[in-house]
Amino acid sequence: MNDSIRVLVLGTGQMGSGIARLVLQKHGLQLAGLYARRRQREGMDVGRVIGLDRDLGIHVETNLENVLDRVRPHVAIQATCSTVADAVKEISVLLGHGVHVISIAEEMAFPRYRSPTIADTLEALARQHSAAVLGTGINPGFVLDFLIITLTGVCADVQAINAQRVNDLAPYGPSVLATQGVGLTPEDFGKGIESGTVVGHIGFPESIHMIASALGWTIDRIEEERKPIISNVFRETPFVVVQPGQVAGCLHRAVAYRGDKTVVTLNHPQQIHPQLEGVETGDVIEITGTPNLRLAGTPEIPGGEGTCALAVNMIPRVLNAKPGLYSMADLPIPAAVLGDVRKLLAKGVVKTSHG
Repeated sequence: MNDSIRVLVLGTGQMGSGIARLVLQKHGLQLAGLYARRRQREGMDVGRVIGLDRDLGIHVETNLENVLDRVRPHVAIQATCSTVADAVKEISVLLGHGVHVISIAEEMAFPRYRSPTIADTLEALARQHSAAVLGTGINPGFVLDFLIITLTGVCADVQAINAQRVNDLAPYGPSVLATQGVGLTPEDFGKGIESGTVVGHIGFPESIHMIASALGWTIDRIEEERKPIISNVFRETPFVVVQPGQVAGCLHRAVAYRGDKTVVTLNHPQQIHPQLEGVETGDVIEITGTPNLRLAGTPEIPGGEGTCALAVNMIPRVLNAKPGLYSMADLPIPAAVLGDVRKLLAKGVVKTSHG
């Protein structure tokens, strides 16, 4: 295993655990360590924490500097947060150690929109320490932005984009469910919107600006609307119980304008167990242009599984990239890594400051 690519995973929730399990399955990758923000997980065996029925002999650590000095990773996958402001400290520490970073924080999909100063800082740090940083995920990062951008490649002209993702929130953990208001009363949902504890989907502006940047558009304004999806039936996940009359999810809509013209409309109704009320999940992209296009699929591309896969499959793309800060639109297209990851790497790419 000495020549394997050493991977550090940050986060022990649903996403972090899923990513760690996938790293263990990939030839040429070594799960070198697992970092947790939750202090109570310090010293726990990683195998048990990520849902395996065996010990791995690797222990969870809660001091990022210490774990970096000890395991000397080539790349780290961050699955601890959603915002750039919350992600920047960990990413900065990783870059300072010459570690390449893949973050699934939603706002990191296109950080220059919401946090241009932080994005400039991360760009400079990445170049200074010869590392690359990428934000990715199923959404934002793929379905409602990267996939749309790819489809426009066969268009001579694009006038408007309409896309919708209907998904099931049941596989997600308590943090994600809370941001969607799942389990609240309609009244408390409204209060949550006002207080900022209920946010709906995180990443619509990032997706819209990633699309606009690729197409050469300037977006003048974005309008967003969030409404509760009220359940008529009993629903339950390992983390939440929803009674009839309570909120099962959030219908979030974003509309982007160039002047007074609507150019991008994104709809994202997401709830737990939508099938209990006859709602079918799926993804739809419609492009008005030359030619007109429509791509639709059902069921949805699984959000949790897809995000974990993207984070791991993008490892060779990130390791082969020049130092800097990237979105999914900046790097070669993703593909499932089914063979030895090391065979996809440019010569000497894993020679970071850790050796």
